Amino acid sequence: MQKGLLIYLIIMNLVGLAVMAMDKSKARHHTWRISEKTLFLVSILGGSAGTWVGMYLFHHKTKHWYFVVGMPLILILQICIAALIGNMHGFGM
Repeated sequence: MQKGLLIYLIIMNLVGLAVMAMDKSKARHHTWRISEKTLFLVSILGGSAGTWVGMYLFHHKTKHWYFVVGMPLILILQICIAALIGNMHGFGM
């Protein structure tokens, strides 16, 4: 179970990084964009670290306060939830 979860999180964070890169590229080329809802959904589904890193690596969405605040907030909440679940199952951090 833990190995599967770790693989899932790695994949989701790579997806998060990729969607930020793709959206930045699309913005530069003035083509169809990835919706902000989709960017946040990827983050909420476990890709928060990847999307957050992608924001700053690609200098994308860093002028939007709801991304600057929202992405790290999602990551912090996910870390807190993981810590609580880990403590409940005896995996203490």
